[in-house]
Amino acid sequence: MSIKNSLINTENIITITPSGFADAAIQLFNYQHTHNIVYRQFCDALRVNADDVQTITQIPYLPISFFKSHRIQTEIWDKEELLFESSGTTGEITSKHYVKEAAVYEQSLMHGFTLQYGSPEDYAILALLPSYLERKNASLVYMAQQLMKASGHPDNGFYIKEWDELQARLQQLIAQGQKVILLGVTFALLDFAEHHPMDLRNVIVMETGGMKGRREEWTRVQVHDYLKQQWQLNAVHSEYGMTELLSQAYAMADGIYAPTNTMSVLIRDVNDPLDVTSSGTGCINIIDLANINSCAFIATEDIGKVHEDGTFEVMGRMDHSALRGCSLMAV
Repeated sequence: MSIKNSLINTENIITITPSGFADAAIQLFNYQHTHNIVYRQFCDALRVNADDVQTITQIPYLPISFFKSHRIQTEIWDKEELLFESSGTTGEITSKHYVKEAAVYEQSLMHGFTLQYGSPEDYAILALLPSYLERKNASLVYMAQQLMKASGHPDNGFYIKEWDELQARLQQLIAQGQKVILLGVTFALLDFAEHHPMDLRNVIVMETGGMKGRREEWTRVQVHDYLKQQWQLNAVHSEYGMTELLSQAYAMADGIYAPTNTMSVLIRDVNDPLDVTSSGTGCINIIDLANINSCAFIATEDIGKVHEDGTFEVMGRMDHSALRGCSLMAV
């Protein structure tokens, strides 16, 4: 990506620091307002003058549903390197995120993960992702693939329902003193834990959300308490991401997410979508600077709470929104 006469470029965005985030977001807003036709039309419909936008709370946030009905891209380009597509029931319109440059996503992922957890090379990474592995263009699968590639550990692998094999691999790696991340969609972790209780206190168990009608919907506290009980864990980690985003947030305990450096979470009023604040409780808005070539300013359908330090909790879904694979009730 190149933005003429701007301090913004891919390297600067991937390595952005908190002190430079707001300025970068405003610059990116002006760039996308000029070069993203759908986003500009949305801003025009709200009668927002780009020159009047001076703070991140004044930026218009594009409803996430636009990724279902429009091709969201900044500047004109015909071929994307990646396509991320959300899950959906038969006949349901799915979200599509056209990713012009895979390197932007990969660099953002690795930089953000390393800031939170250290080098992927330190870990063996096992992924329990049934249903996601069985369909094309799942961003969660691609994320796991990239982390495994960066890890390079020979025992990295994907699992659908090979629970005995997964248990044996975990126990082998634990015995070797190897640091392990078990990354899994929520319903699959619960199923695995039900049938294979064991001591995983030295393993990072990271749930990514996703009940999707596979089990009775549990709250986050219920999910985490059950996993801790079955696997003798002190804490359950969580990952927050979605098809429409290229950045992630991670929670190391208790569902308190810390966004990676390219991401910031704000709150909009439930009844007034233009009333946006940097903290409080309401609907979640996200700035994802890694969405350079799509739209960096997203109004999600999640309800949450943002704390003064920028960490946040996900408390559920808006009542009218469709059930999605990445949703997980938190209260």
